[in-house]
Amino acid sequence: MGLKHSQPRLFPGDIVEYPRNKYFSHFGVYYGERDGVPYVAHLTCRDSDTKLPLFGRALRSEVKLEPLELLGTKYKANNMLDDSHPPRDFHSVVKPAIDDMIGREVTFDILFHNSEHQATLLRYGVKKSEQIERVYEHIMPAWKKLFEQKKL
Repeated sequence: MGLKHSQPRLFPGDIVEYPRNKYFSHFGVYYGERDGVPYVAHLTCRDSDTKLPLFGRALRSEVKLEPLELLGTKYKANNMLDDSHPPRDFHSVVKPAIDDMIGREVTFDILFHNSEHQATLLRYGVKKSEQIERVYEHIMPAWKKLFEQKKL
């Protein structure tokens, strides 16, 4: 996952990807600047002392607005669904949605509502996580084989 264009010029509404390891990234939506500081809106666990929520779920999560580089200094714009879904207007749709969600309790679920789902929902109005779909591509054939062998 090369970051050739790490720290690119971002535009309000862009999806920002922060690689965390070889397989997974954290995502947010670029909000713009406040007093010269760039901000990103992202889904995060509220009271968690651990990096991974128990069983992939965290009941106390929220969308936070935080300085862009607080989440990491290596990031890139990744508007991954622009070819298949039109981005929604930032000022009339995305920004009010972010403003409405900030501080509101949301359930984080690694498979069904993670930071990538939240970012695509804000930008496109569609919940999608390509990294979870890649996981399914590897798991499903193994599960299918176990089902056929009646081991699951």
